[in-house]
Amino acid sequence: MTDAQRYLQAYDEQLRTDAETPSAIAVTLEGPLRLVTFAGGRGFVTYRDLGGADGDAVRGLVASAIEHFSADASIDRVEWKTRGHDHAPGLHEALIANGFEAGEPESIMIGPLSALAEAGDTPEGVTLRRVETEPDVRAMSAMVDEAFGESVDARQADALVSRLARADGMELWVAEVDGEMVSGGRLEPVPGTDFVGIWGGATLEAHRHRGIYRALTAARARSALAQGKTLVHSDSTDDSRPILERSGLVRVSTTTPYDWTR
Repeated sequence: MTDAQRYLQAYDEQLRTDAETPSAIAVTLEGPLRLVTFAGGRGFVTYRDLGGADGDAVRGLVASAIEHFSADASIDRVEWKTRGHDHAPGLHEALIANGFEAGEPESIMIGPLSALAEAGDTPEGVTLRRVETEPDVRAMSAMVDEAFGESVDARQADALVSRLARADGMELWVAEVDGEMVSGGRLEPVPGTDFVGIWGGATLEAHRHRGIYRALTAARARSALAQGKTLVHSDSTDDSRPILERSGLVRVSTTTPYDWTR
């Protein structure tokens, strides 16, 4: 097996279970589907695989998921997480027919955590630190929304504050210039596995291409190594993928989010 094949096997076996949704409020099983409720009115659909379902069965699974979330008035948006290597005949068409919209595909990146820890030195004038207080978490969340070109979502900040209070292992990291947060991201150790996830990385446009994201990634990787983790995974945009590739991570598949809004 190649490195990519070994990593993909580990991804499917270790990460596509409860390990994928540690912050879930509730999980309902519907056949092979995991219908997940998160804080802030967000639903999420994932699975280990679709159990060899044919086109008719896939359409039935999508309809069941929508029925489940529609019945919960607190849910106003749902993400169905697809993977490019899954056998899922007719899934795209079934999702579109049920009101989902396809997002931008991202690369599933996996590799040795030790290499990522050497991703880059901290640029001069930049400070890296963990954030743990509610005001800092809300400031970070708003900055990341801005970096992604989205409007500030207070519900996302609420969910992060709630998770920190539960102490489920998530870490939030930021880079600052002259006391201003300019880049941020999450570290998600996955209990009972070799993996840690690096998520939500974003840098304000005016501060890109200076090595800040690389340094922030390296800091998170060093924190994970100290916890005994050996592998890292991330869903990466075209902007962050080259940074991870230079640090030894391999593109093993793709993932595309499909979003439904009430």
